[in-house]
Amino acid sequence: MPVKIVTDSTADISPEIAKELGIVIVPEYVIFGDKTFRDGIDLTYDELYEKLLKNQKPPSTSQPTPADFAKVYQQLATETDEIISIHLSGKLSGTYSSALQGKKQANTRCNITVIDSHSVTMGLGMVAISAAKSALLNENPVKIIDKIKDEIKNIHLFATFDTLKYLALGGRIGRARALFGSILNVKPIITMHDGEFTPVGNFRTRTKALDKLFEISQSFVPIQEAAIIYSTTPDEANSFRDRLRPLVNRDFLHVARLGPALGVHGGPGTLVAVVRNTASEDKQPESSSQSVLKKPSLHLPKIKLPSHR
Repeated sequence: MPVKIVTDSTADISPEIAKELGIVIVPEYVIFGDKTFRDGIDLTYDELYEKLLKNQKPPSTSQPTPADFAKVYQQLATETDEIISIHLSGKLSGTYSSALQGKKQANTRCNITVIDSHSVTMGLGMVAISAAKSALLNENPVKIIDKIKDEIKNIHLFATFDTLKYLALGGRIGRARALFGSILNVKPIITMHDGEFTPVGNFRTRTKALDKLFEISQSFVPIQEAAIIYSTTPDEANSFRDRLRPLVNRDFLHVARLGPALGVHGGPGTLVAVVRNTASEDKQPESSSQSVLKKPSLHLPKIKLPSHR
C-alpha cells in the first residue's frame, strides 16, 4: 500500500493540488473573540483580511488538537501501513507536538513518522508535495523520509511585510524582534533560521525591499524550485514570479496565497519567496540566513541578533 502524506494548513497547498496528490491537510484554527474557524474551511482568505482590518482586538490562532491528528491517522491506517506527517516549525507552533501526541493517541499498528519541516507556508508545502509525488510512485518509505530531510536542508524562505505588527501581536516574531520599532515606516525582510524568524534587514521603501528579496532569491542559483506567496497583493506576486521565471523551470515555479492561519500573523501586504536549491556535494549545506549574510555582494545591514530564549 502506498505511503500517505499528512501536513497542516500552514503549508498553503491548494485544495486542488492536495486532492490530486492525495495529501491530507489538517486545519489550524483561527479565533476571533468567541468564534473559532477552521483554517481554509470555515474562513476564506478575503474574509480573514477583512476581519483583520475591522476588528480592534487581534485574532489568535491555535494548532490542531492531538485528537484531530489521531482521527486522521486512524482513518488513514485503514488504507496504508505507512504515514508520513510533515508540519511547520515546532518553534513557531505547537502543531508538531500535537501531531506527536496524536500519533500516540491513534494507537494503531500503522507506522507513523512525524517530521518538523523547520519552515512554514510553501517551505513546508514544497516538502509535502514532493513527498506525495514520491508516494504516488510507490517509493520506499525510508527513501521518502531521507529525501524529505535532504530537501528541508536546501529550502530557503524570505519574507517582507508592510509591518511587523501582526507578527509581534501573535508572539511569532522570534529573533526578528531586533527589527521591530527600530526605524519607523520601514519594510523589513526576515528569514527562517533554525526554525524561527531571524532578521535580514530594514528597507526604506517597498520597492527596495522587493528588489532585495529578488537579489537574495537570485543568489541561490541554481534554483530547483521556487514559490511566491502573497496575502493581499496578487499583481505584485505575479510580477515577482515573472522576475524569477528565467531562473526556474516553469513547472517548478508556484504562486500561492497565504492562508488565514498565517495571514493573522503576517497581515496585509505580506510577500514570501521560497527557493529550493541543491547543495554542493563537497560541503555541508548552510542555513538560509547564514548563506545570505555571508554573501558580501548583498551588502545586507549588520544586525546584532538577540540571544536564544
